[in-house]
Amino acid sequence: MTTQPYRIGETFNPDPALKRYYYLTYAIALILLGGFCISILAVTPDITGLIITIPIAAVLLFILYWLGLYYKSIIYELTPTEISWRRGVWFRQNAIVPYSRITNVDIHQGPVMRFFGISSLHLQTAGYSAQPMAELSLNGITGAEELRELIMGYVRSGPAIATESGGETAVPRSTDPVLDELRRIRSVLEEIEKKS
Repeated sequence: MTTQPYRIGETFNPDPALKRYYYLTYAIALILLGGFCISILAVTPDITGLIITIPIAAVLLFILYWLGLYYKSIIYELTPTEISWRRGVWFRQNAIVPYSRITNVDIHQGPVMRFFGISSLHLQTAGYSAQPMAELSLNGITGAEELRELIMGYVRSGPAIATESGGETAVPRSTDPVLDELRRIRSVLEEIEKKS
């Protein structure tokens, strides 16, 4: 499975394996509900069994159609200052999380996700860290380590947070982690030169 290149300023969708993951999860639920419907028809072979199972079958077909639409609606975007996502078929959701608020990025991958080669990135923020769920989850991600490092590079290169003792906030650094690293190397080399 190839890793998707993540670039700042470009939108991207989850890997198509996420759709297959949704369908497999749905198939498992379908098998369980199918067994339930068969047991209803076995117990009540008259019209009552059909009255119960036909609406269930209609809902299951509708969910199958809806899963494809939902997958297509998921869009992520990384900008130099924030991460945003959009999703939803009828009820659309939008969220924006600035890098300056992100405190942690966790990678989650269960056995079925591992089979499909995808992960979920869960972003925790300063104001949301006490909550049991992440403020933002990026699902269907290939190359999760690379994406996490890209995000954390922007988090680390952001402005320092003021200390609780009332210290002042540091001057914001560049949003380019490579430039920041070059500046640190230069300052180390200047210190070595002063000592010699």
